[in-house]
Amino acid sequence: MGGYDEAYRRSIQRPAEFWAQAARDIDWDVAPAVVSDGNRWFPDGRLNTCHNALDRHVAAGRGEQSALIYDSPVTGSVRTITYAELLDEVARTAGMLKALGVTAGDTVVIYMPMVPEAVVAMLACARLGAVHSVVFGGFAARELALRIEHAEPKVVLSASCGIETARVVAYKPLLDAALDQAAHRPAHCVILQRPQGPAELTPGRDLDWHESVRAAEPAGCVSVAATDPLYVLYTSGTTGLPKGVVRDNGGHAVALRWSMTNVYGAAPGEVFWAASDVGWVVGHSYIVYAPLLTGCTTVLYEGKPVGTPDPGAFWRVTAQHGVRTLFTAPTAIRAIKKEDPTGIFAKKWDLSGLRHLFLAGERLDPDTYHWASGLLGVPVIDHWWQTETGWPVAANCVGIETLPIKPGSPTKPVPGYDVRVLDADGRECPPGVEGAVTVRLPLPPGCLPTLYRDEERFQASYLSRYPGHYLTGDGGHIDADGYLYVMGRIDDVINVAGHRLSTGAMEEVIAAHPDVAECAVIGVADALKGQLPVGFVVLKSGSDRDPADVERELTALVRERVGPVAAFRRAVVVARLPKTRSGKILRATMRDIADGRPYATPSTIEDPGVLPEIADAVKGP
Repeated sequence: MGGYDEAYRRSIQRPAEFWAQAARDIDWDVAPAVVSDGNRWFPDGRLNTCHNALDRHVAAGRGEQSALIYDSPVTGSVRTITYAELLDEVARTAGMLKALGVTAGDTVVIYMPMVPEAVVAMLACARLGAVHSVVFGGFAARELALRIEHAEPKVVLSASCGIETARVVAYKPLLDAALDQAAHRPAHCVILQRPQGPAELTPGRDLDWHESVRAAEPAGCVSVAATDPLYVLYTSGTTGLPKGVVRDNGGHAVALRWSMTNVYGAAPGEVFWAASDVGWVVGHSYIVYAPLLTGCTTVLYEGKPVGTPDPGAFWRVTAQHGVRTLFTAPTAIRAIKKEDPTGIFAKKWDLSGLRHLFLAGERLDPDTYHWASGLLGVPVIDHWWQTETGWPVAANCVGIETLPIKPGSPTKPVPGYDVRVLDADGRECPPGVEGAVTVRLPLPPGCLPTLYRDEERFQASYLSRYPGHYLTGDGGHIDADGYLYVMGRIDDVINVAGHRLSTGAMEEVIAAHPDVAECAVIGVADALKGQLPVGFVVLKSGSDRDPADVERELTALVRERVGPVAAFRRAVVVARLPKTRSGKILRATMRDIADGRPYATPSTIEDPGVLPEIADAVKGP
């Protein structure tokens, strides 16, 4: 039995022993005697997450090591912050919050761009035992208001502006509008004034960040129960109302620390870069907490994969800062590939220090996998997880044993996750047969124990459909070798004349076409067959192919590789696809447009101007 098989078997058969051993890598104020009491991990343990991320490393003599590298091509600045410097800044910011009346259990909303102060704010809350709720910077006022109303923060931490590739986004007017709409009123808002767009402060409510921190006394770490919440992160719900995913302190620290060594193969002192945003779960887990819990150097990047200034931006950061592990979304790699299909910009930089490229956030199509693998010459690791789980559910755990890669699969379940694929009646599907991807309870440490102030919705959303199992909401199958294939959300399975077909499988075929940069396939209503698949295709930069020719070729490809049953006949060439700010394609909105239904512009959309382009493309010339 190999290293992975043995680790996985122990985690499922003897979970208490497995996670007790992992918990030894965390400093506890009160070491847990009980590992689990059902769905709660380390229930009698006490600790402080900020201590584990900062204080213990400084105490161990590593204060002069770089903790955070802030690289901001949009402001033309790079700043390196040591563990000792970061600890000092966090302690003072915690002191500021303490002076404003924030205590353990209080909530603090953080609405900030990708600046070091956003990381400082999160750790300062953790230091006091306060619960932070980060809202993606630049979110619309209504969405921010909903989150403020639900979280009821004592204080809001924000900035005067964020900076996009070609524009400054004023945050303060959005915050003011949100506070006008929200029923809850925080006692104070602390505003980081950025020189690119200073804000007017509201007397009596708003405070200047730098002045307030400078006047504060440093605060120490507050010991909290392992089961106390560390943060709430709101994710989209099917009802349109956000769901507040709760993360505890103890299970979170143990799981993330374990994942850095075992999933990512990262060691203390190495440079780890998750090219995401602190507003998303990847930013929480792998920009802030996991690298710092491990004693790595983490990169905070305020820029884009292309356009800041060119498609070589990621390779420049990787080479300049000695990045050993890079983690981003397939969308970012496809954007780079579209602008630089032959990889000329990558060849300008010495990438010999890069050990792994990890991709997650959406399905990694085999074409993108092969392109990145060929360009970088390092293992490209697809892995799959969710906001709710907080860390990977399925991955090639390179820190335990690197398994053979199968393009299209995030490899096997990570130790701790008892993944099952179930049919409509709750029976396990045979190898190769698609069904609902679930995790047999209990979930491992680090996963959500509930939804914030909504246990009923937690049960209904995740636990009621298949008793004894957590419903991921994704469909897929497990092959004869135990590899998991996640083909997309269950509602992305379309029904063509009674045949249930995966749009992910069709996207895989289309993405392999030499002229296609990226694509999305959706099911649209059809009077005869119920649904028919329609492909939306973005061509590679420089391609001057006739869209009609591309459509004919793609139709033939899908017919050949999926079969005539797919009834795929329409491929619409578009300039771009509608996406969220985290890079996910808005397939549900595209379906509404294609079916002629009224649609609301999602709050998470990166550029609302794409939607009319999709509507025009659907209508045709």
